[in-house]
Amino acid sequence: MGLRKFIDKIKPNFEEGGKLYCFHSFFDAMETFFYVPNKVTINGSHVRDAVDMKRNMIYVLIALIPCFLFGTWNIGYQHFLSHGEAATLMQNFGYGLMKILPLYIVSYVVGLGIEIIFAQVRKEEVNEGFFVTGFLIPLIMPADVPLWMLAIAVAFAVIIGKEVFGGSGMNVVNPALLARAFLFFSYPSQMSGDGIWIAEKADAYSGATPLGTLLNGGGVEQLPSMMEMFIGTIPGSVGETSKIAILLGALFLIVTGVASLRIILSTFVGAAALGLLFTAIGVSDVPFYYHYLMGGFMFGAIFMATDPVTAAQTNCGKIIYGFLIGAMAVLIRVANPGYPEGMMLAILLLNVFAPLIDYCVVAMNISKRKKRWAQAERSAK
Repeated sequence: MGLRKFIDKIKPNFEEGGKLYCFHSFFDAMETFFYVPNKVTINGSHVRDAVDMKRNMIYVLIALIPCFLFGTWNIGYQHFLSHGEAATLMQNFGYGLMKILPLYIVSYVVGLGIEIIFAQVRKEEVNEGFFVTGFLIPLIMPADVPLWMLAIAVAFAVIIGKEVFGGSGMNVVNPALLARAFLFFSYPSQMSGDGIWIAEKADAYSGATPLGTLLNGGGVEQLPSMMEMFIGTIPGSVGETSKIAILLGALFLIVTGVASLRIILSTFVGAAALGLLFTAIGVSDVPFYYHYLMGGFMFGAIFMATDPVTAAQTNCGKIIYGFLIGAMAVLIRVANPGYPEGMMLAILLLNVFAPLIDYCVVAMNISKRKKRWAQAERSAK
């Protein structure tokens, strides 16, 4: 109640005509973060229910908490493991928190700062969408990514990936993945190789991810055990290693209806289909289910591919969209020796084609209905 009274007291200063109106968008963003907006519709017909954008964003943030907690612990675990030092749970978590907090500070300061500037210029409200995007970006980055590179990547993702299209809800591709893609193609040495996935690792320690091992000519027998990959005690991006944490988040999103089960399942089916094909013709000896446990496949399928703004919208389109993402990810992993992680590019590519998929699905449904009507008219005659 004290916070609410304080906000109401200073609010007139940030409204039109107030002496701090130039900071209206910043104030609006902070008020919206703490409280549900009190604006209501005044005309026209609208569908009203308890689900709004802010609630959906909060659900996604809750679903990401297990990945954040385990990823933070794993940063410390991998660091001390590389140095051959034993560390307690809190030591691992404390070291990881020291590494990941600067990433979050940069992500939110740069991203929200740009969104607030655009909102102020356009005289619009700051959308809640970046609260999730800003939380996602550090989770798909190496723990030791330079902060200035992260700042440039976030700025590029927000400006080019969102604002040039009109802001949240208008973007064509997933901004968080665009930030990672920008870093990968602009600064590949900081986004590939064995030296980036473990914070301040010992020089003699490998630090290779499972996909990196395969890229360097290693076989399936040289990969970590399936249990290690499932639990997540392996090098990799901060939030992508623990499949247990990811599945906990997936269960929450599916139960609350935020994520599309059609997209998730069809993504796994698409990966299985192409993985089985490649093993059958002898192109790859990696079992299809290994692709689920390696890299960012599972994280991407659940938290990125299901983004309601950039995914397909029709039910049939969601199945096609998810299937193609899974198949494309495995195709890139197997057929492209220069880029072991295919999930990011697969999702970005299908983000672009999602409207076309929906258009084709709708066009086919219209064509089928026209044929049924024509046949019904002929039968009536």
